[in-house]
Amino acid sequence: MSTLAIAHIEIDENGVAWIGDTKVKVIEIVIDKIAHGSSPEEMHFQYPHLSLAQIHAALAYYYDNQAALEAEIKQRWQEADELTREISDSLLREKLLKLKDAS
Repeated sequence: MSTLAIAHIEIDENGVAWIGDTKVKVIEIVIDKIAHGSSPEEMHFQYPHLSLAQIHAALAYYYDNQAALEAEIKQRWQEADELTREISDSLLREKLLKLKDAS
């Protein structure tokens, strides 16, 4: 059995799925879908430069690769949380040191 390519979706040399001839990654559409529950029509309003066909293609790619994309999103969120904690800890430490030096 052969696998059919999804029209409008291109995979770059790093394995990242893009909506063809745009600067929009499929994962950006997926995050919009997960975070906001947006319909394709609502996404089209948010991304007017994309056709409904391109948005549906991105969603089709997502459903065909759901586990991998959701794992990538989870990893990105964990990395973002870690960076936020590091920044917060750093800022808090800086404030505490300033208070210590002032007293």
